[in-house]
Amino acid sequence: MKEFGVRLLSALLYAILLVGAMFHSKEAFLTLFFLFGVVVINELQKLLIVKSYIAYIVLIGCFLAFSYFDINDNATYVFLIATLFVNSVLIKDLLVINKIPLFNQKKYIVVFFYLIGSLIFLTLIPSTQGYYAPDVIFGCFALVWFNDSWAYIIGKNFGKHKLYERISPKKSVEGFIGGLVFSILGAWVVTLLTNELSLMHWFVIALIISIFGTIGDLIQSKFKRQAEVKDSGNLMPGHGGLFDRLDSILFASPFIYTYLELLNYVP
Repeated sequence: MKEFGVRLLSALLYAILLVGAMFHSKEAFLTLFFLFGVVVINELQKLLIVKSYIAYIVLIGCFLAFSYFDINDNATYVFLIATLFVNSVLIKDLLVINKIPLFNQKKYIVVFFYLIGSLIFLTLIPSTQGYYAPDVIFGCFALVWFNDSWAYIIGKNFGKHKLYERISPKKSVEGFIGGLVFSILGAWVVTLLTNELSLMHWFVIALIISIFGTIGDLIQSKFKRQAEVKDSGNLMPGHGGLFDRLDSILFASPFIYTYLELLNYVP
């Protein structure tokens, strides 16, 4: 019971901080996620056994160039393509290779694109409408919470078929389907609470989050299994590290951003 209380308090503080920053201002949102980025880079580098300050310098440069000053669209799209490519390679590694090969060069590529690239596109999601729209990023996080919560509830009570046992023994097919169904239902709730996107668009985003968020969670689990650790850190009591909380939305973010950008070019 005490452990549950600690988990609940930790989750509430995280949610209040997150939502408060989103709706306070664009600057508060970006500052919070820059700080999140510093923490998550530290946690990922420990998993990959990398000790370097280069990633922090890259994080600062990318935040200034893409998130704060919104440089040339062509540069953003090149960065997006590179990030999507690296994430696609990681999906391939997850599905067909027992152990993700992590030679030195690939470790830096993973940090720069899988993590920093995904983080940058997460911060760009609320600005795809041409202005800062906190409703959009709030809706994305709400759908992640719908998906994760119901996947856990359905999986714990009805899960019989393992989703990917050798990577994440507790995940089940029933839990994945439950999370997918309830995130799609959650899209209707998000539509009622926000004003920026139609129900159909929130349905699509819910599908992206449920599918790619689950894949992102599995990839992070594979990194932890290779590092022989249970959690990425201990910053959040009862939940592990900050990376453990953000892995799903981080991996899904470039795909969400791509969809929202395509909407600007489709009548």
